[in-house]
Amino acid sequence: QVQLVESGGGLVQPGGSLRLSCAASGSIFTIYDMAWYRQAPGKQRELVSAITNGGGTNYADSVKGRFTISRDNAKNTVYLQMNSLKREDTAVYYCNAHVAITLIQRRDYWGQGTQVTVSS
Repeated sequence: QVQLVESGGGLVQPGGSLRLSCAASGSIFTIYDMAWYRQAPGKQRELVSAITNGGGTNYADSVKGRFTISRDNAKNTVYLQMNSLKREDTAVYYCNAHVAITLIQRRDYWGQGTQVTVSS
């Protein structure tokens, strides 16, 4: 089993910053892609940003230039630095990781979600 533990969410004013962290633990052989998704009330869950184990990244158009994804493979942790936050960034943010739990077994795991609220 693998657990993803998220931290860093909370309430922030427009224009402010937050840094989300997601640490994976458990039966891990190798972590491949890691990603952040978000879901706002009444909206579909969307991919915010993803990063490969080689360091390649992609971002949703709505967050390009404001958010930065990174990872620390030694700590099995992915981060999302969120700057210049807007009210429309308000959502539950979910961490996702594609994990090899043995040499030949792969599984997809999700964090429990962390609330990010951007409001004055």
